[in-house]
Amino acid sequence: MNNGKLVLVRHGLSVYNDQNRFTGWKDVELNEQGNEEAEQAGLILKNINFDLAFTSNLVRAQNTLMIILKKIGKLDLPIEKNIALNERDYGDLIGQNKTEAAEKFGSEQVHIWRRSYDIPPPGGESLKDTAERVIPYLQKQILPYVFDGKNILVSAHGNSIRAIVMSLKNYTPEQILKTEIGWCEPWVFDFEEKILTNLEIIPRPNIKSMSRLPD
Repeated sequence: MNNGKLVLVRHGLSVYNDQNRFTGWKDVELNEQGNEEAEQAGLILKNINFDLAFTSNLVRAQNTLMIILKKIGKLDLPIEKNIALNERDYGDLIGQNKTEAAEKFGSEQVHIWRRSYDIPPPGGESLKDTAERVIPYLQKQILPYVFDGKNILVSAHGNSIRAIVMSLKNYTPEQILKTEIGWCEPWVFDFEEKILTNLEIIPRPNIKSMSRLPD
């Protein structure tokens, strides 16, 4: 029995991304480039008939989803929003320019916070912490629809998507830390008998070379 598709899309470029700032749970808008990236994702996904969409509580993911749904003519699609899909919380780093943060805390320390699996920044989450809220939501709220034959679209964030990929691909912490999630670059997962059978990562034309900067 073929199951449905699960499609993951990271939001487009935000105002803070463009300013090289730590974003986390800060609720910032997409910029012009981010809107265009979302439209490109919509063009890529226009041939998939989605049954339901999930997104985070953050407006950049929600707006990306709405742009995609408008592009594919599915503005009436049911949407479930949940904090479980939010980006990793960067705590005290939120809003700081990454260069300024390196000067304040030391470049080595900032690198550890950004690139380790289980060491959180002050007041924030590690990738491990993020995975511990994302993966149960994936397993309890999202995958049952997929296994029931539904095509599901998830518009979320770099690290919440990393957590999902880690679970579905059974990646180690080392593997997931090396996994880049491009802005508005759809990851399309196919399943059969609840087993992952195929993953297609569909590239979109890059507007700027910076389209893979971390969130």
